[in-house]
Amino acid sequence: MEFVVKLERFLVILLLASLVAILTRRFRVPYSIGLVLAGILVASFPLFSSLPFTKELIFNIFLPPLVFEAAIQISWKDLRREFFLILTLATLGVCLSAAVTALGMRYAVGWEWISALLFGALIAATDPVSVIATFNEAGVHSRIRQLVEGESLLNDGTAAVAFAVILTTAVGRSPTIGGIAGTLALTVGGGVLCGALVVSVMMLLAGRAEDNLVKLTLTMVAAYGSFVIAEHFHFSGVLATLTAGLLAGNLGLHKAKSPRIREVVTAYWEYLGFLANSFVFIGIGVHISLQNFQNVLLPAIVAILFVLLGRVLAVYPCCALFGRSGLRVQGKHQLVLFWGGLRGALALALAVGLPASVPNRETMISVTFAVVAFSIFIQGLTMTPLLRRTGEIGPVNAGVNPANPLDK
Repeated sequence: MEFVVKLERFLVILLLASLVAILTRRFRVPYSIGLVLAGILVASFPLFSSLPFTKELIFNIFLPPLVFEAAIQISWKDLRREFFLILTLATLGVCLSAAVTALGMRYAVGWEWISALLFGALIAATDPVSVIATFNEAGVHSRIRQLVEGESLLNDGTAAVAFAVILTTAVGRSPTIGGIAGTLALTVGGGVLCGALVVSVMMLLAGRAEDNLVKLTLTMVAAYGSFVIAEHFHFSGVLATLTAGLLAGNLGLHKAKSPRIREVVTAYWEYLGFLANSFVFIGIGVHISLQNFQNVLLPAIVAILFVLLGRVLAVYPCCALFGRSGLRVQGKHQLVLFWGGLRGALALALAVGLPASVPNRETMISVTFAVVAFSIFIQGLTMTPLLRRTGEIGPVNAGVNPANPLDK
């Protein structure tokens, strides 16, 4: 009976996602926002009231296909050209953003240092789920997409290390500089190595296979296998899957003898990304509706303001460092980088995974949901008009909705 109920919920979510896709195309509303609204509307139904939304579910089930689908379409040549700028945004930028938010929650709201620092770390990283969905919806394929996507995919490692170090302090162990450096090296280096090893084995097997279905299966093993192995050894699963996707897209698909297999694999992963986005955003909507934001109104407003301020200080000073180089970022692109720093499922997964012993844990979770809600509805809803105003996308053509992933 439990399996039947879960199967029913799965099928209803698929139907709901399809209906939302049709309606958002008709009314020219961003698909992700439509899904969140749908989640809010159906939250009162018994079938959805107990919809799980855990760190393990988001990390292990939904994040790998979203990261892999984005990574296989990233050109290594383009990424290499922007690498130092993206790395600066994903490291120095994340640290600046986390510090500003932590200071705000400590002195403006009065949270304990541990709570403020943990919140600053978990909310600092822009979420690949939200960012990739937004740019897919808007149909953006220019340099700014490479910058925003690259940063959002890489800065998870920085935020994860900062989060782990602060948690270590919270349980009474004082980390050393050497320990922090070692954790960073293991998290990043181990993740990249896992991704490279797993995808190398999968590409070797795929080269000996004649059946396209087998090749599709091997790409799924590469995406999930690299993530699971890396997380098992406490490395960065996102960086592992990102590495696997980059190598699969630039070495495997790019050098594939048949254009047909490239089309099949790309379409397959676009569909998996569509499914993952549907479940994630509906889940966010359901759980946003369950929050009592009136009890956390002041800390939520303060958090939103300091998260935005932190994003400003993460983007503009970092871009200024490259102002006299070939990596100079135009002012309009800096604005998109700032406003496109969306938060979503990644921050929520870290928040709901906080130990029960952390002070203000329940308040932190509700405030995180408030920041994510603001990010999705305010930033997400205005993202496409901003991209159009800055010239990144053209006018909306009749009958085609650039905010709908099915219209690509």
